[in-house]
Amino acid sequence: MRAVIALIAMLSSLLLFLCLLWLTADGSLSTRSWEEETKSATDITPKGLRKLRSPLTSVQLATQTENRTTHKNAIYQLQLASKCKEMQDYIWSSSIKKKRYSEDYYLQIVTKIQNCTWKRRPEEYTKFRLELASCCDAVHNFIASQNNTALGSNMSYEVDNKKTLLITEDIFRMLPESPPLLDYPFKHCAVVGNGGILKNSSCGAEIDKSDFVFRCNLPPTTGSVSKDVGNKTNLVTVNPSIIAQKYNKLNEKKVTFLENIASYGNAFLLLPAFSFKSNTAASFKVYHTLQEFRAKQRAIFFHPRYLKSLAQFWRTKGVKAYRLSSGFMIASAAIELCENVKLYGFWPFSKTTEEMPISHHYYDNQLPKPGFHAMPKEYNQILQLHGKGIVKLQFGRCDSD
Repeated sequence: MRAVIALIAMLSSLLLFLCLLWLTADGSLSTRSWEEETKSATDITPKGLRKLRSPLTSVQLATQTENRTTHKNAIYQLQLASKCKEMQDYIWSSSIKKKRYSEDYYLQIVTKIQNCTWKRRPEEYTKFRLELASCCDAVHNFIASQNNTALGSNMSYEVDNKKTLLITEDIFRMLPESPPLLDYPFKHCAVVGNGGILKNSSCGAEIDKSDFVFRCNLPPTTGSVSKDVGNKTNLVTVNPSIIAQKYNKLNEKKVTFLENIASYGNAFLLLPAFSFKSNTAASFKVYHTLQEFRAKQRAIFFHPRYLKSLAQFWRTKGVKAYRLSSGFMIASAAIELCENVKLYGFWPFSKTTEEMPISHHYYDNQLPKPGFHAMPKEYNQILQLHGKGIVKLQFGRCDSD
């Protein structure tokens, strides 16, 4: 009996040993399988990556690449904005210095500014517009009218300020009853200078899309130049010297004059009748010629009080000259009269930023009288207005549609 019990115990121990051996062997296989799967799942070798590559992983990689690019671009834009701000501050600081800067100095600044993205800043625009309005008030004083010029008063000339002109009934009747720019404020305005930079600019179509177009000194707008400067004209200034030299003071060449201005449609012809005493007769002659031939155009006159106030305004900002240029006067008025102002053809340099020589005007190379206008100082102020997002200055070619 004891022998049987011993045999049963031995067989039980053997069976238990076999079970344990089987379980251990199965567990080892399972462990090895998990290790192999884990190794396969975490394989970061090129071969492993190729095995793991899937549409989701590709999207994730593309997203990561895009995020890195966006981050780099954001850093670049911040750096560029900082540099542009430094450039703006530098232009402002240089404008209040008395030192005269060379053409190359300004061209270097323009080259840097061109790399800065322009953005309109409504708060800066409103602030500067109010500053101009409090000093000059173009809305009410830009043009001489019966509202701002009393019959029988003595009007002081802008430059010949010791001389006066009695406002007789004949002169009073020449003035509009109220300021003639009735649709103020205009949404989009183009102020077109005559700089040689407009040659081959292809800016004509863009200019003609503006709601109101200002031009200076009876420039040509027809023929081959129209693709660069446009045709549309709502107001054009007239220098009385042009009337004297080109049209013999309208004593004999009235028809030629009328034919040449026909391209301006029903534009206002703005004359400085009350700036110099010598301008008065020629300016009035233009008015009477248009009346005599019932021309579409209408002659109006700068108010000398506005021009005096404007000159004083810019003098406090460093622009000290015998007289402001017509383009600068018009650009200043446009800021008050328009919601958006873009300047074309403002380029007082003899070459481009690429060192290419250009003519002074897009139609000729006649230079202004030395010392008459403070062109570099004016341009410095325009660059500041551009940098502050108040006006936009077109530097070169326009984007063609």
